[in-house]
Amino acid sequence: MMKWAPPVVALLLCAGSVQAQDVRLVASAARDALNSASALRALEDEADPQDYVAAARADYRRLLTALYAEGYYAGTISITVDGVEAANIAPLDAPTSIDAVVITVNPGPQFTFGNVAIAPLPPGTTISDNLGPRETAESDVVQSAVSASVRSWRNLGYAKARVSGQQITARHDASKLDLSVTLAPGPQLTFGALNISGNEDVRTNRILEIAGLPTGETYSPAEISAAESRLRRTGTFSSVSMTEADEIGAGNTLAVNAQIAEAKPRRIGFGIELSTIEGLTLSTFWLHRNWLGGAERFRVDGEIAGIDGETGGIDYSIGTTFTRPATFGADTDFYVTTELSHEDEPDYLLDKFEVETGFSRILNEYLTVSAGVGLLTAYEESDLGTREYTLLTLPLDATYDRRDSATDAKTGYYIDSELTPFVSLLGDDIQGVRSFTDVRGYYSFGEEQWLTLAARGQLGSVLGAGIDEAPADFLFYSGGGGTVRGQSYNSLGIESGDDTTGGTSFGGLQLEARVQVRDKISVVGFYDIGVVTDTELPFDTDNWHAGAGLGLRYETGIGPIRLDLGTQASSDDAGEDLQVYIGIGQAF
Repeated sequence: MMKWAPPVVALLLCAGSVQAQDVRLVASAARDALNSASALRALEDEADPQDYVAAARADYRRLLTALYAEGYYAGTISITVDGVEAANIAPLDAPTSIDAVVITVNPGPQFTFGNVAIAPLPPGTTISDNLGPRETAESDVVQSAVSASVRSWRNLGYAKARVSGQQITARHDASKLDLSVTLAPGPQLTFGALNISGNEDVRTNRILEIAGLPTGETYSPAEISAAESRLRRTGTFSSVSMTEADEIGAGNTLAVNAQIAEAKPRRIGFGIELSTIEGLTLSTFWLHRNWLGGAERFRVDGEIAGIDGETGGIDYSIGTTFTRPATFGADTDFYVTTELSHEDEPDYLLDKFEVETGFSRILNEYLTVSAGVGLLTAYEESDLGTREYTLLTLPLDATYDRRDSATDAKTGYYIDSELTPFVSLLGDDIQGVRSFTDVRGYYSFGEEQWLTLAARGQLGSVLGAGIDEAPADFLFYSGGGGTVRGQSYNSLGIESGDDTTGGTSFGGLQLEARVQVRDKISVVGFYDIGVVTDTELPFDTDNWHAGAGLGLRYETGIGPIRLDLGTQASSDDAGEDLQVYIGIGQAF
């Protein structure tokens, strides 16, 4: 006769179907695991008796699996429905009503590992310490160790590595679990052909170039994942699925099959932003994802800004971007951009046309670098006079992005650094280097990430060219949505007598606390500060200002809708004005 451990826990649920039904779990150990695994415990109140019987019959295996996961291999399980063992009730012979369901589990002793052998192991690897003689013999640990061994073989090129035999013995007298697993690595393979299917308008040879699968080299699961990622990031395909061939080919090669679906080639979009000072900004774009049949992207952007604003006149721009993926390597894109713009700012008027071409290379999933050459010609009017010039530029950029989201980050960090040497070809003698770095970090609290602290630092500098030499739009201002909210747009610059210009250096700091108050609603508190100087670095100066305020965010599928209310937080005008900012996505 079995001796039961005294009931340690009794959990009740009431199910309101035909009659009230009690479900009790009685166990001396592994209570949380058993409770989570039980289908009976998860039944809704409106479940009928048939549902209870079906769940009870399924719970034997579910609860046994939960015991194994906790290292209990000698447990006994009894599930009674009004005193009758559930296993003895026919699936279609449920009673019309149920008063009580009792789950009684005697876990028995908890086992530890005994003799453990997994062989052959990949070179340089050993059996995990989690399988040691004093470690709890949890079934998940066994599965993880075996899976890790097979995965290690595959990472070394043995694509068909598998478990060829296993023997698991529970020694009840010693409460030990013996484990013997035999692995069959098979031969080391090299990549064979990449077989493409599903494409209609994108040429097959271009898909092969973009995927960049190294045919003839040693097999690697990471290379397959990288090839999938390259195809997806073009934006040309709505889905990409790569699978290994079932059979090994001649010469120990392994073919890979790629099933793709092409996205609609054309896309159009619109944007809108509103600020009480900067006015209304309207933007639009048209995109072709497969312009020349090789997954090339061609995009046209247009923007009108400063409508009904207090920032000078109306600004407008139209630009184009052409990108060809997999140029000089699978991870290197070729690009050409053009832009024609008119900027009517409080301190200057600028008409400009620029063209730039270069290469962008993805070094890994987080780091992207680019280098190019550009030509810029402009007509400029400012307090310092009128001039025309043509510049040769050499733009360099590096971006390191570890954010969990580009539009609503809650964890991670982001670093973008630009360096642009420039020299005049025509017009005034102008030469120098413009640098700008943008650093952002995010940290959230709680499982639901109910509180997010976000910070952004900006540092810009113009070297080799003074205020009266550098192009007006290469100089720095502070104030407005991108720098210091609450302060008027570009309100902080350099004043010299009656003249006002931008500075040759800028430093900015933005701090936010984002608190989620509803499923899709968050409130935000922010404090921003900006510094502008006429020196190469923005330090040791009193030419600064600050802004503070509150915001509201409403989550949507394309990012949060943003409303910020800010006011001045420095100097004699602190708190005098209220600025309103509306847009899509977080401020940073």
